[in-house]
Amino acid sequence: MNVQNTSDMKGAKPTHTADITNVEDSLALQQEQAKYDDDFATNTAMSNTLLTPRFYTTDFDELDAIDVSPVREDWDKLIAQMVSDPNKGHFKKNEDWDHVDWENMEPQLKKEFIDFLISSCTAEFSGCVLYKEMKRRGNNDDIVQLFQLMARDEARHAGFINDALREAGLRVNLGFLTQSKKYTYFRPKFIYYATYLSEKIGYARYITIFRHLEAHPEHRFHPIFKWFQEWCNDEFSHGEAFALLMKTDPKLTSGRNVLWIKFFLTAVYATMYVRDHQRPAFHEALGVDPDWYAHEVFTKTSKLSEQIFPITLDIEHPRWQPTLERLQRANVAIAEGKEAGGLGGKLKAWANSAKAALCFAQLYTIPAHKHRVPESTRLEPVY
Repeated sequence: MNVQNTSDMKGAKPTHTADITNVEDSLALQQEQAKYDDDFATNTAMSNTLLTPRFYTTDFDELDAIDVSPVREDWDKLIAQMVSDPNKGHFKKNEDWDHVDWENMEPQLKKEFIDFLISSCTAEFSGCVLYKEMKRRGNNDDIVQLFQLMARDEARHAGFINDALREAGLRVNLGFLTQSKKYTYFRPKFIYYATYLSEKIGYARYITIFRHLEAHPEHRFHPIFKWFQEWCNDEFSHGEAFALLMKTDPKLTSGRNVLWIKFFLTAVYATMYVRDHQRPAFHEALGVDPDWYAHEVFTKTSKLSEQIFPITLDIEHPRWQPTLERLQRANVAIAEGKEAGGLGGKLKAWANSAKAALCFAQLYTIPAHKHRVPESTRLEPVY
């Protein structure tokens, strides 16, 4: 159902999250809609495993102390672009939103697609929660403004996914997640590495699907994919912001911290590979081979991350793909063991957890490619 944009009507408040320009009002509106929430969707979003999106907290005082003077020129350009709000009003249904026959959707595809939407909603909202908290606690005008703008974008994305879920009779209670989901503490530098990669790999994932469906529209089984270009451009801008934050302190991307960068690169790539192989019907419906898709996304993300990281992973190394496949098989066996229960199930889960840890170590020890980081980090989306 289309919602009229009333943001420009005198005395009227916006009635859709797409039109709201601050995170507080966006979340308040979504909380008003909590009567549509669904226990299954919210419980799924609440789960905490190695593969599910997490909520993070950090040392906000350390973030607040950042001085962006060394990157002021690029910083001001990025902030001006974000303040211009090119995607205001975009993330809501319009005449391009096709009817979705949820009742007759193939059951396994429906299950996997709902899981994809709930996971995506949780990931977007986890960013919103982190950014909003920095905005609330900070006194540094530069940092507060950035995090306010990023929280605005992530709230819109989460609200848009919830609109899509509501058509299937589901909705994630975002307010409940804020209060009840477990938070993981990361030091600020780990937040930079993890969130930068999350935003850049999110761009690479969305634009790869968008371009594929441009060429093969017969595989676009849901209209939400039409919105992926603008969506991924928000992700791109957020990644640019974290690249600039890291650029303010050269120690963050040199010395021992390069080992941490390699750890997060390996963890993010491996997690994506395993998670995507849990949705075979979803990728078959898109007409996408998960191995091809993973390689495309890793290639794009590696190229983009050269703007700030001094290394990229060797995804063409002969050990890379076979090890990812073994990691995926170990993950399947872990799930089977947990489902079987009993002593036998526990032994199977434990044994395969050890195999998975060994696979990760083997991926981590593949020599990385080194390169010189450019003077300016600023990039524009070109894919």
